[in-house]
Amino acid sequence: MADLITVDDPDDPRLSDYIGLTDVELRRRREPAEGLFIAEGEKVIRRARHAGYEMRSMLLSAKWVDVMRDVIDEVPAPVYAVAPELAERVTGYHVHRGALASMQRKPLPASGELLTTARRVVVMESVNDHTNIGAIFRSAAALGMDAVLLSPDCADPLYRRSVKVSMGAVFSVPYARLEAWPKTLETAREAGFRLLALTPDPKATSIDVAAPHRLERVALMLGAEGEGLSTKALMAADEWVRIPMAHGVDSLNVGAAAAVAFYAVATGRPES
Repeated sequence: MADLITVDDPDDPRLSDYIGLTDVELRRRREPAEGLFIAEGEKVIRRARHAGYEMRSMLLSAKWVDVMRDVIDEVPAPVYAVAPELAERVTGYHVHRGALASMQRKPLPASGELLTTARRVVVMESVNDHTNIGAIFRSAAALGMDAVLLSPDCADPLYRRSVKVSMGAVFSVPYARLEAWPKTLETAREAGFRLLALTPDPKATSIDVAAPHRLERVALMLGAEGEGLSTKALMAADEWVRIPMAHGVDSLNVGAAAAVAFYAVATGRPES
């Protein structure tokens, strides 16, 4: 059972995991180095625990103590009860969900390990917007993608914003970071995956025609918002695919495009 500790000093060193949560650069450097990430909100905290992440501590405003009582009773980590004003001074923003937890990261699996059992894989290149990362993971989980591979410069899926937007789906889909980019894509090809690069280029094959749901193993490649996949990544693909557009629209936000493409890859459409 956790200890419920009332804290009224924003400089209390026991709250150090929660300092400056809006400082992206600070958190980007600190969290992976210290092996932690922040889960925000009751559902996300519960999903992180269900996924097997160890809790370091929890920060709660008073009205959330009863809501989280079962968690408090189950975990050995300390639980800090604070006033909303103090939580805002520590974190840098109004914690309207009232519940934060500092969780311990797990070692990432090797990409080859994920490819052994997966059939439908997402490959992201240079997707460095945390909102897009979270949205893509949520769609990947909902639409049946098996794993995610990230280029070295992709944003952290366990950054607070990514976790929040994904509603904890980042805990449901295993992911790994690739090292030499895009050379390590060859690992997927050797494992029997066909590499499909999603691009609005008119020379690309319509995703309906490509029929990725009929392929045995598919790795769908997604690029960053605006720039899309790099030339090197496009050249490394087996085929370029596009989502057909109407009304003169040339492309979708990468999060929306990912959801459409995941449906085509993992589920497909019924036979006519």
